[in-house]
Parts: sequence; C-alpha cells; structure tokens
Amino acid sequence: MTKVKICGLKRPEDISYVNQYKPDYIGFVFAKSKRQVTKELAQSLQTVLLPEMQAVGVFVNHSIEEIVDLVEENIIQVVQLHGKETAEYIAELQAKIPNTPLWKAVSVKSIEDILAWEDSKVDLLLLDNGAGGTGEVFDWNILKEMKNFPKPYFIAGGLNPENVSEVLQFASFGVDVSGGVETDGCKDEMKIKSFIETVRNR
Repeated sequence: MTKVKICGLKRPEDISYVNQYKPDYIGFVFAKSKRQVTKELAQSLQTVLLPEMQAVGVFVNHSIEEIVDLVEENIIQVVQLHGKETAEYIAELQAKIPNTPLWKAVSVKSIEDILAWEDSKVDLLLLDNGAGGTGEVFDWNILKEMKNFPKPYFIAGGLNPENVSEVLQFASFGVDVSGGVETDGCKDEMKIKSFIETVRNR
C-alpha cells in the first residue's frame, strides 16, 4: 500500500488531525521556512503523537551533531536531507545513526537528476520540484521511465487531495504533502482526511 507523509506539522491541532487519520509518517521541518520548528517544539509535539507514526526530520545542510541529537532523543525516527549534502557527509551521518532511515530529496528536472542517486547509500529518495516547499508539481511524465529503478521513492511537490490520484500509479513507495493540505497557511483537517482517504481507497 502507498505510504502517506504529512509534512510541516507545527501546532497541537496538527498532531490531533494526524492522530485521527493516521498517515504513515509526519514531518517536522527544522530548516528555515514558514513551517520551521525548534527542537523544543518538536519534542513537545512528539510526546502526543501516536507511536505508530514515524516522525521525519527535514534538514538543509544542518550539522551532523544537530541531527544525531534529535535522533538520539527520539524526537525523530527518520532523517530527510534537502540540502547539498555530499556522499562523505551522508556516510558520516549513517555511521553515527546506523539504524535510522536516511532519505534524500532530489530536485527533478530530468530523469538524469534521479539516476544520479541510483547508487547512493541513502535508503529512499524524495522526488520534489525545486528545493521543496514550492507547492508546484514536477513533470510526472519523467516517472514513466522509472519502472526498473531499484531504490524506493516518495513523490512530493504540489500534491493535494484533487491531484494525488493521478500520480499514485508512479509512486513506488509513497506520497508526501504539506501545503496541499493547508488553508491560509495552517493544516486543514478535512484536506488531510481527504488526501489520506484518496490514497488508501484508490
């Protein structure tokens, strides 16, 4: 079954929504953005998150020490990298948190952007438009060339309850949404419900 990640949670209400509709993953954004959370806020929200949902930390060129600290305190269970992290950085991070899944976001303009990560040591790719958070889709036709791609991947970028059904045929692992389930910059309970139900009832 296609996995669902609801990213950019920052309010107690957001946690109550996901606790009710139960996506597989939720995301805390530690990178600078309108959805950024502090360690203290993420920890507070994590304490009321149902344990069956894994919290993903979203980072852009953060220090390895900061990421390791969040993992060791069990504030996050998955690491998602959105910056210019090198193979050496990734190897060092994995050595410090060997049992923590490591995901890498890829800005997709062509199939070559994805193939460049085919042999990387990350566990999963997150295919996005631009640096992420743009609210725009990339060219999904590129995904038609992905049939034999060996690494699992999430599809992100501009997804919402209305268009997610179109991309499910290409999603090898899951779909990721943030702004597409918001109204006026805040998570919208009914949009979260609709998004998750559309994915799971396809």
